[in-house]
Amino acid sequence: MTLKIVTVAALATFEVYAAIPAGFAFELSPWIIFLASVTGGLVGVYVAAFLGDKIKKFIARYRKPKPKEEKPPTGLIYRIWDKYGTIGLGFIGTMTVGAPVSIGVGVGFNVPLKKLLVWCCLGVVVRCALFTTLGHYGMKLL
Repeated sequence: MTLKIVTVAALATFEVYAAIPAGFAFELSPWIIFLASVTGGLVGVYVAAFLGDKIKKFIARYRKPKPKEEKPPTGLIYRIWDKYGTIGLGFIGTMTVGAPVSIGVGVGFNVPLKKLLVWCCLGVVVRCALFTTLGHYGMKLL
C-alpha cells in the first residue's frame, strides 16, 4: 500500500491528471488519493520554483543578449497575463496546464516568486480536491 501511495505522490509531482486516476486504479481511498496528490503537487511546485530560477540563471550565463525588437506582445499567454496577472498565472494556469508550466512561464515573465508560489499552491489544492471528488463520484456511477 505504501508503494501505491508513493507512486500517486510521485505522479502528482509532475502531473495531477495522471496521479488521481492511478490512485483510483490502485483502489485507494479518495482521502488518501487527495492527500498523496496534494503532497506530490506541492513538492512539484517547489521543485519547479527552485529549478526554474537556477535554469534561468544558467541559461543567462551562456546566452548572448538579443537586440530588442519593439513589437507588441501577442498571443494567448500575453492576453491572459494582461487580463489576470499573477493570480491568473498561478491559479488558473495551475488548474489548466499544471504548476510546473505556470512556474516556468512566471519565471520567464519575472513574476515575484513568493506571490506565484502562493497562488500555485492554492491551485494545486483546489485542483486535487476537485478532480478527486469528480473521480470518486464518477467511480460510484460505474
